[in-house]
Amino acid sequence: MAVPFRRTSKTQKRKRRTHFKLNVPGMVVCPNCGEMKLAHRVCKVCGTYNGKTVIEEKQEVEAE
Repeated sequence: MAVPFRRTSKTQKRKRRTHFKLNVPGMVVCPNCGEMKLAHRVCKVCGTYNGKTVIEEKQEVEAE
């Protein structure tokens, strides 16, 4: 049975593992604004989730 002559270094091991890619997280289209968002999360653009407004947009206050 073949046995490695030298131990595989951490660098060599990590170089070999760099080509592994994870799947892209579940992205869906927001039904309200049409932007891409993560599934089961509040939309960052319009602030809606499941057809309801969760985060209201801040109104800019004009200072005199």
